[in-house]
Amino acid sequence: MATKEAPLSERISPEVNCSAPPVPIDVSLLTGGVDRPYAYGLAMALVAKNVHVDVIGSDVVDSAEMHTTPNLKFFDLWPARSMKATSFVKVSRILGHYRSLICYAAVARPRVFHILWNSKIQLFDRTLLMLYYRVLGKRIALTAHNVNQARRDSRDTWLNRVTLRIQYHLADHIFVHTQKMKNELLKDFGVADQSVTVIRHPINNAFPDTGLTPTEAKSRLGLAESDRTILCFGKVKPYKGIEYLLPAFQKLAAEDGRYRLIIAGEVQKGNEKYLDSLLQAMPPEIQKGQVILKTQFIPDEDMEVYLKAADVLVLPYKDIFQSGVLFLGYSFGLPVIVTDVGSFREEVVEGKTGYLCKPGDPTDLARAIETYFGSDLYRHMGATRQRIKNHADAHHSWHAVADLTRRAYEGMLGNANL
Repeated sequence: MATKEAPLSERISPEVNCSAPPVPIDVSLLTGGVDRPYAYGLAMALVAKNVHVDVIGSDVVDSAEMHTTPNLKFFDLWPARSMKATSFVKVSRILGHYRSLICYAAVARPRVFHILWNSKIQLFDRTLLMLYYRVLGKRIALTAHNVNQARRDSRDTWLNRVTLRIQYHLADHIFVHTQKMKNELLKDFGVADQSVTVIRHPINNAFPDTGLTPTEAKSRLGLAESDRTILCFGKVKPYKGIEYLLPAFQKLAAEDGRYRLIIAGEVQKGNEKYLDSLLQAMPPEIQKGQVILKTQFIPDEDMEVYLKAADVLVLPYKDIFQSGVLFLGYSFGLPVIVTDVGSFREEVVEGKTGYLCKPGDPTDLARAIETYFGSDLYRHMGATRQRIKNHADAHHSWHAVADLTRRAYEGMLGNANL
């Protein structure tokens, strides 16, 4: 007669170490050669979770840590840039990248390919390249930082939606940053609920944070300590609504001469007309030292100067799901004023980390800025910065992101295949 088997808890040997480190997983992070902060943060956090990482990047993504961190290998699969590149040279560089990427995939050890960003040719990346990875037996994870970026930028087409649907359905698992983004994936693209994980956008930990003080940072930019400094930071694009910030600032500056505005960020190709419209909208009376315009690439080592010189970060976006700039500000303890679009309301604690205002409404934006500069957040800036840093560490840590990400990898592979 068969004896009844003892419960699992009674069959575990007391010598078993239940806190043993997790089994290693091999993963390739495909960065598209962009967004070093996210690639850096995720790679370092995954390595700490016993994930062996190949980072597929470019000179933009590269850093010293990519070559000195155990269990991390960096592959620069983008040919070097030429300062005076012709169209032929640019096309050759892109084709050279894809040739290197295809060859890498054919021999790569990792079974999990995690796509953070596609490369240059979106239609190819979303369809044929995804199919190629599947034929090679790869499990594909995809981080959808924007579910449908073309719709946000008013460039949506039938072909764009079809190729997005193909990529989303060829992926084994998709990461998004908000519940609204997940809902859009399920509703507009028919993605299965269990194939999507929501991970809150993590803080940016890739940029230097030295002992530079806010007073010193203001001095470097030619600002006085008493100046009420507003920062609009990030790439200059139409959806960011900077045209609404200008009249709001004009109203504030007319009432109080201490107000200053910094607009800092690169103008990408295709957005030159938007910059021209902003320049034309700047009234002469606010161009005389009250506005600092740095429409150029901001090097990593200069980031903290702007973020520490500012008293508040203003994001007057017209449309967005989530913004990495918000969390860059949080990482330096900088309060924010944002429009009530996308998921900003979920991330801004009014009166604690910042304030919200109506989108497309300069008057309400000016009201929110005035409210901030009359609040304890501004009056006790030192304590505010530390409190926001603590908030960001508690709610947007890379540790939590890596936990959820590794768990998804395990589900994609199955325990038997780890």
